[in-house]
Order: sequence, then structure tokens, then C-alpha cells
Amino acid sequence: MSTTANKALILAEHDGRSLSEGVYHAVAAAAFWNQPVELLVLGHDANSIAQAAATIQGVSRVIYSDSTAFAHTLAEDAAKLISQLGRDYSVILAAHSAFSRNILPRAAALLDVAMISDVLEIQANQTYVRAVYAGNIYTTVQSSDTLQILTIHSSRFPQAARTQAPAEIHSINALPSNNASRWVSEFRSQSERPPLSSAKVVISGGRSLGSAEHFEQILAPLASKLGAALGATRAAVDAGFAPNDIQVGQTGVTVAPELYIAVGVSGAVQHTYGMKDSKVVVAINQDPDAPIFQVADYGLVGDLFEVVPSLTASIQSQP
Repeated sequence: MSTTANKALILAEHDGRSLSEGVYHAVAAAAFWNQPVELLVLGHDANSIAQAAATIQGVSRVIYSDSTAFAHTLAEDAAKLISQLGRDYSVILAAHSAFSRNILPRAAALLDVAMISDVLEIQANQTYVRAVYAGNIYTTVQSSDTLQILTIHSSRFPQAARTQAPAEIHSINALPSNNASRWVSEFRSQSERPPLSSAKVVISGGRSLGSAEHFEQILAPLASKLGAALGATRAAVDAGFAPNDIQVGQTGVTVAPELYIAVGVSGAVQHTYGMKDSKVVVAINQDPDAPIFQVADYGLVGDLFEVVPSLTASIQSQP
């Protein structure tokens, strides 16, 4: 495949109500190429999403595909559309998430180019820095493809601002579904807490909490007082203590809040990879040798079932 285009296309993730915060980071990252940046919004009756995308500073055009096939976007259908559009671009990117890493590798295969995932730094000459071994080693890779397809590590890039002069919205038709898969059902956790990926304070619990009941009883009151989002380790999720969508780590959500409080978290590298860009890390663990203390700015060795309620009570007593 060859292309002479000098434009960047960003795959915009959304939940039908609002754009993912990662989209704003991806737009800022795309500014590196000093090319027109276009956003691809896939959805059904998602005009408000397309309009919000058009207000991101640095976006020259929004491409909106409104189709019932994208009411619940399937990776096969999205990748097929991107592969048709891809010849008009020199760069296709998105924030690194379960959504993008499900779609873009398929699109890269259809376009017969490499897929570079979770980029930490973009350099000249199609060169990128990315992490391997759960962030223990940084590698520098260079792609010789004329079309670059990549996902970026959101917390390593700034957020694009909004503009009062919205970009053009261009509607396109979706391609016929290939029927390789079908949407069956989904379950969404409803919460008044801030979204995990954009929260300024995150409280994460580990397997030491012992049960789903304890997870909620111990962490929820503190989260409410601090206006925090709740996160969890993979061990806690696998044990059924917390839903999969709040898993923090290499195979979950990457966060970079102002304050990260790890409660009963041992600190496996797969977990710390997802939160190591946090500004301040506080660890509460009964094991003084827990690896989490090596990445924490403040550590407290103690029984979480005593420490966390006491901490919550002290915050409640503040004027």
C-alpha cells in the first residue's frame, strides 16, 4: 500500500454520551506531524459527539459515520471502514485503550502496515519510544511504512484545548457489515463518581480487601469524601471484587491523577505500569516489603481495615 497524503486521522472513542478524554490527548500528540488533523467518529444518533469533536482545537475536520451498525461498534466493521479511508492519510492514531487496540491492529492488517502500540514519545523520522516488560525497558522503534498506525499513552501527552470556531463535520456512509461478529449485550456500571481515566484522585483496592462487600464498604466512603474514582488491581477484578472496567494496569486503564491511593495493593509491575505517572502516590499495606512502597511517595504500614476508616473519619471531621 502506498499513500502520498499528508494528513492525520484520529479514531475517536466515545460512550454515546461524551468523548473519551484520550481523544484530546491524541489530538495534541498528532500536532507533532504539523499536518491537518481529522477525527473519525463512528456512532448512531451521535450528532452531539461529532459536534463536540469539532470543537477540539487543532482538528481541521470531523468525519462522522452515522449507522445502526455503529450503535455498538464492532471491531471488524470499524477496521473495514478505516482501511478504506486509510489511503488518504499518512498517520492514523488513537489513545491506547481496549477500544483502539481492538480496532487499529485489524485496520493495520487490512492496510498491510505495522501497528505500533502504546507510544510514549514521538520522534522525528517515524521513530517512537515505547515500553516493554511492563515499563521496565524503553525501546526506540522506527517504521518504514508510508502510513503510520499507532496508539499513544495518553498520560504522556498534553490535552488539546477547545475552540470557539468548530471544524467542519463531513458525513460518510458506513460500509455493509461483514457479519463476522455480532453485538449481544453489555452491562455498564452506573456511578456518580468521576470517570477513572480523567479523575484527579483515584483510590485503588487490591485483593487484600477480601470481598466485593469489603471493597465497597472500605473504599467508597473515602472516595466520596475526596471526590475520587475507584480503581482495582487485576487480582481484585479476577476475584470478583470489582468490575473489569475499573481495572488499573497494563491490561486495564492507564491513569495519571494528581493523587493515587493504593489500598491493599502489592504493587505488581503490571499494575504499577498503569499508574506510575501519577503525581503523588500513597500506599497503605500491611506488608512493609510490598513492592508498592518502592513507587509510593508516602507509605503507611498498617491494617487497611483500621487505617482507611480512620482516614475517612478524619476527613469527615474537617471543617
